[in-house]
Amino acid sequence: MIVDRYLIIRAVSLYITAVLTCTVWLWRRPAKRQMTGAFLAVVWNISAVLLLQIVATRLGWWAFDVHGGTLLGIPVDLYLEWAWLWGAIPAIAFPSLRLSIVILCCLSFDAVLMPLGAPVIQVGPNWLAGEAIGLGIGLVPAQLLARWTARNEHLQERVALQIGAFTGLTLFVLPTAVITQSGSSWRSPLTLSMWELSLYIQILMVPAVIGLTAVREFATSGHGTPVPFDPPTRLVTTGIYAFVANPMQLAAVLLLLGFGAMIGNLWVAAAGAMAHLYSAGLAGWDEGEDLRTRFGDDWIAYRRAVPRWFPRLRPWRAPNHPPALLFVAASCDMCTEVGQWFERRGAVGLQIVPAETHPSGRLRRITYESYDDSRAVSGIEAIARSLEHIHLGWAFIGFVLRLPVIREFAQLLADASGAEPRTISQQR
Repeated sequence: MIVDRYLIIRAVSLYITAVLTCTVWLWRRPAKRQMTGAFLAVVWNISAVLLLQIVATRLGWWAFDVHGGTLLGIPVDLYLEWAWLWGAIPAIAFPSLRLSIVILCCLSFDAVLMPLGAPVIQVGPNWLAGEAIGLGIGLVPAQLLARWTARNEHLQERVALQIGAFTGLTLFVLPTAVITQSGSSWRSPLTLSMWELSLYIQILMVPAVIGLTAVREFATSGHGTPVPFDPPTRLVTTGIYAFVANPMQLAAVLLLLGFGAMIGNLWVAAAGAMAHLYSAGLAGWDEGEDLRTRFGDDWIAYRRAVPRWFPRLRPWRAPNHPPALLFVAASCDMCTEVGQWFERRGAVGLQIVPAETHPSGRLRRITYESYDDSRAVSGIEAIARSLEHIHLGWAFIGFVLRLPVIREFAQLLADASGAEPRTISQQR
């Protein structure tokens, strides 16, 4: 009878999830962008629910009494259903309902069903606290991501959430699944000596910066995201894409290889190798066909010049693209020296222009403007963007300088060293 009850509860949970999915699908008939948002909400919750399970086990919020087919103690079928119920179902069913009401509905739903899941799930005395925290780290960000994607708004914020979702999937869920299912051992990075841990972190920062700057370039220059169903509206060939065509895939592969080495697990490193084979094979072919269809000759010319996996030393620039402009005040000795520094290094596709000639007449810092309609940047960020026009080494320094917090801190240091804003006279 106990075995039958285990099977019945898991079958009922699957049945409830399937019925709810069919019901909301027939009710709402979601559009493509709404389905993309629902998919991203599920991806977010795949990491969030697994993290919640780890915390719940340690704090005694709940536990699952099952054997086989589990990941960190949670049945895989219930795990995926949970991610789906906190991700896709609310995103499709309640795309415009006030988020506080959606939270209350999901809290009530879980409050009724989780205690009924015994003996498969056994709730502890403080399980509602864990439920509330779970809704905060899982449901809320997932629904924001789904809504912003469906409405095509808050580009910077949804890109940030996408980074969190896919980073969690790549560096948390995937390694956990690989280690658990292979039965292999791993070592905690905290057991490494300080110099070893520092070295690994510095090595991993290289692909991490490459991945982050690639995602940002998609948003700022392409006005889109890395998700195939929410892509940039224009071909992105600037920034890191002027050096390598697949920076995000390259970053993911190198991160898995480096992370596998850091935790001493061959299977996680092998997952990085398999990711490379997949990206170079089926995914690369499909992506290439899509880009060729959307961008035609521009994509063909770009792919002929820019390798997919091994970066160029010097950036590529399309012959038909006007140069980017770096506005430097001729009346400022320090600014003039900066402009001359870039000229001496033969910056590709970068023209140094007197700031006094800018049409606005309001420039107060060194300013960078791209040939496209992406926003102009000034100060340290303008210098960082200009470094991308020299070669890969200087470009990487530029990628680092453009990261949040680092950019602001570098600007603060520059201002303290004499690069503070100043008023210039416009030339007539």
